[in-house]
Amino acid sequence: MSWISIEGMEFHSYHGCFKEERIIGTRFVVDLWFELDTTAAERSDNLKDTIDYQAVYQLVKGQMDESSHLIENVGRRILDVFHSKYPQVSRSRVKVSKLNPPLGGKIHSVNITIENTRMA
Repeated sequence: MSWISIEGMEFHSYHGCFKEERIIGTRFVVDLWFELDTTAAERSDNLKDTIDYQAVYQLVKGQMDESSHLIENVGRRILDVFHSKYPQVSRSRVKVSKLNPPLGGKIHSVNITIENTRMA
């Protein structure tokens, strides 16, 4: 088994509890890790034997384009859609970071990390 990661995906999205956040939007960063048997791809050097990272990015982008109040909801939706599309993935983890959240002070980010394990 191998861990594949796609890190630092940046988006301008409209997630937040405040009305202004859902109108103006803010910056988010998403990191996604997933465990996959990559043995065939290691030997074949063929994209069809692994998961296309560009397709994964588009999947994440689609979820980031849908407004939510909570980053917890965004993270769960990303993992649910990801596992639905890629049932061969045994474990995954997503981290959604909201940069410069409006919390009344200088704060770099708030984050949620959610892990999903597929039961055999």
